[in-house]
Amino acid sequence: MKTRTMMRNAAFAAAAFAAIVGCSEINPYSIEAPDDLQSKIDEYAAEREAETSGDTYEIPLMPVIVGAEDNTTGWWTEWSQYFKIPANKLLTLTFVNYGSGANNWNNWNVVVTKPYERDTDNYYEYFALRSDAYGWKGADDPNYDAGLISIDYPDLDGDGDIWNDFRSYMNGATVTMKFDHSLAGKVFFSATAVSADGSVTVTESYNHPVSSTEEIWAFLIPDGSHFVMQSAVISPSEIQEEEDFDAETITVNGYPTTLEVAAEGEEVDYWGGASATVTFADGSSQVVGKDDLSFTAPDFTTTGTKTVVFSYSKTKLGNYGKSVAGYYNIEVTNPVSSIAVTKAPSVTDYYIFDNTDIAFRQSGIEVTATYADGTTGVMENSSLTFGAVPATVGEQEVEISYVGATKTVSTTVKVNVIKGAYAIGAPDFTNGWWTTFTPEDTKIAAGESCVYEMDLYSDNLENYHSPCTILRKSDAAEYIVVRMDHFGWGDGYEPCVKESNWNWDTFKANLNGSHVTITITNNGETADIRYAVIYPNGEEHFQNYLGIPVDGADLNSALVTEESYLVMVK
Repeated sequence: MKTRTMMRNAAFAAAAFAAIVGCSEINPYSIEAPDDLQSKIDEYAAEREAETSGDTYEIPLMPVIVGAEDNTTGWWTEWSQYFKIPANKLLTLTFVNYGSGANNWNNWNVVVTKPYERDTDNYYEYFALRSDAYGWKGADDPNYDAGLISIDYPDLDGDGDIWNDFRSYMNGATVTMKFDHSLAGKVFFSATAVSADGSVTVTESYNHPVSSTEEIWAFLIPDGSHFVMQSAVISPSEIQEEEDFDAETITVNGYPTTLEVAAEGEEVDYWGGASATVTFADGSSQVVGKDDLSFTAPDFTTTGTKTVVFSYSKTKLGNYGKSVAGYYNIEVTNPVSSIAVTKAPSVTDYYIFDNTDIAFRQSGIEVTATYADGTTGVMENSSLTFGAVPATVGEQEVEISYVGATKTVSTTVKVNVIKGAYAIGAPDFTNGWWTTFTPEDTKIAAGESCVYEMDLYSDNLENYHSPCTILRKSDAAEYIVVRMDHFGWGDGYEPCVKESNWNWDTFKANLNGSHVTITITNNGETADIRYAVIYPNGEEHFQNYLGIPVDGADLNSALVTEESYLVMVK
């Protein structure tokens, strides 16, 4: 290996120097040296050159062992070095993975970022990925797509559960991880693991948009695991060419719906916090910024409905191509003199448990503005600022404000704050999967039911950021785990009857503020799980899992939630 070669050369140089200083008489014009000294010097120089330039080179490994060798390292407490991947280059990492075996995620974890260190203001994660086919987006990156994760993990013992096998063969597995930083503006990731005995080979893969020119960084994170690093090699990208596609459609969301009339020459922000999504001819889509668009702006110095026209003229790979266009309307009004709540919100009862204020639920509320000319009109909620619900039991007031061009006007709405029984999850939605549960399992006797009633607070980013129900035995062996969004797993999942009346186009957007009742009934040889959900706007839905095979003499239930917060009513 190169490391041994360099040590050999260093030892040879030290020996030569010792021989020289040990001479009593030195002729500076005649030094005894091996005949191949120059070739060794040239070899050493070539190796040093290869470490900093050329098409292929190794990255020195520091440290070689990442994480405590007894697998006690907790999440986000230790990291590997940063591996820096230039555009049009491929990073190949090889290491031996060791995990505690306690959980699926107690193996390798990897994060890909922009070229800034973790504790700096510019730190930006593209995505994080775990070895168990789970990942998440960086806080500022909109492009993570879990549907692009691909695995070929086998069910070796035929019990219908791939993960018990996974936890076994990953311990001691040699992992070859590749990050291909394509000039097309994507990183193509794969991780191939070979079990310690060589009997199992599995691969996980994913791809994600990144900068096509700026280098990207990657680092490993142990979590109840550790890694023995073997090599890190940079080589030319294997992605030679990617087909390009024209833009087909563009949509804009989050634009301001009302603006106050502007003075002559005044600059008007008609974009606000909007975002644009472009769909290309291959069906893929990208979120693009305001700077990527061209605009035709109307005259904002008069009142009335104004139309903003926008267009986008780049291909999927960022080349100039066919232009696509769209528009949105903004109502330009006279200055707002005052605002008042003219229709109460759908939800006025809020359950709290800790000292964290709760986001106000806007569904159903109507706020009417009175303008400078005496006219009135119902305002769009997007033009208003809603304060948080104070975490104080009793009747409370929530402030509603409108920030105009010359002044800010406000009003309040009353809500009722009630102390909940307990809470599950994190109010800021930072709780990961399988980390936050009900305090203890509830045993359900045959012929009886268990009811969980709660307010659901969610970031509305994924369907599964909502309560999940677990049925298991006293020894924690699971019958079934089922989510609120018509999905689950376990031996009892396939045999049960699954029913729901969701509108999947609106499911995710209505999670936050929903009132959820989960009823679990022990029928003896089977069990039923029924979700009854009331959206903040009053719309009602259900999700049922009926006829789950169980041992009625040993049935226990629990809830778990991910990136959401449950305040239990009872």
